[in-house]
Amino acid sequence: MPKDDNMLAILWMLNAGVKMTAKQISEKLEINIRTVYRYIDALCTSGVPIISDTGHNGGYSLLNNFIRAPLLFDIEEKKALLHAAVFAKEAGYPLSEALGNATSKLKMYSNQEQESILSRHLAGFEVINRMGDPSVQPVLAELEQAVANEFSVEIDYRTSREEQHKNRVIDPYGMVYWNNKWYTVAFCHLRNEVRSFRVERILQIKRTQLIFKRSEAFSTREYFMQNQLPDLVGKDDLVSLIIGGTSGALDDLCLHWFLGHHLKERTSNQAIFLLEEQSIHTYVPYLLLSYGKSIQVIEPQSLKEKLVAVASELIEYYQR
Repeated sequence: MPKDDNMLAILWMLNAGVKMTAKQISEKLEINIRTVYRYIDALCTSGVPIISDTGHNGGYSLLNNFIRAPLLFDIEEKKALLHAAVFAKEAGYPLSEALGNATSKLKMYSNQEQESILSRHLAGFEVINRMGDPSVQPVLAELEQAVANEFSVEIDYRTSREEQHKNRVIDPYGMVYWNNKWYTVAFCHLRNEVRSFRVERILQIKRTQLIFKRSEAFSTREYFMQNQLPDLVGKDDLVSLIIGGTSGALDDLCLHWFLGHHLKERTSNQAIFLLEEQSIHTYVPYLLLSYGKSIQVIEPQSLKEKLVAVASELIEYYQR
């Protein structure tokens, strides 16, 4: 580890409020004890008030309240950052190597008591997510740079409806992790409009010399969610979807990313959703079929008929 990093590490450890001997510091940082003495002297010369106590319970400590910069975290802040890193890693965070280095430093720059506390809290904390395609990582890293530095990228993109990919240039406005998938919201030069792109469908990506300027008022989150879950306020063709069933099945439906957005009322034995008629007859039947007999459609009658038709088609298909 470079000299500056080792000196900063010593500051972190002493700032934890526990006395540490030169031997403990040398073992922690895996450096020679004479090197520790030189670093301590250099820190004192630069004005850091390090207190040295001799004797059986002696050691180095830092004058109380000397450092309160955001760079130095207390135990709760360290715990929160390490937990957040677990979430980020499971989501396929593009800077995973840098994230691992950062979390290693957080643990390294903690005293023995803090390290024990952090280990206990991390041991019982798990996040389970669907494993993503490793090939997405370099694409995410390139998109992150493009968003931050506002340069356009050229991509080969394959939609869900097309077998062949299309080459296009996009201006990435932001990145979104939603429903276990990564997306980028970008201005598409080919379509001349803002669109969202599934990152796993980007087959190739490369930087261009083009620079763009994203509007400060633009919200990647708002754009993305409005396209996934359009606002139905003021629309006239809304239909009440009333579903009865078991408590567990209704709970699951009310938490569903699509139906939950349209939940109007929930009682102990039924849930009422307000949706566009087109959605009720296209997307909803296939969603409800997976719940089998644990739910029952009460209204509208047209949805019951659609469910019968879809089930009949499936029966016919598998009887061939």
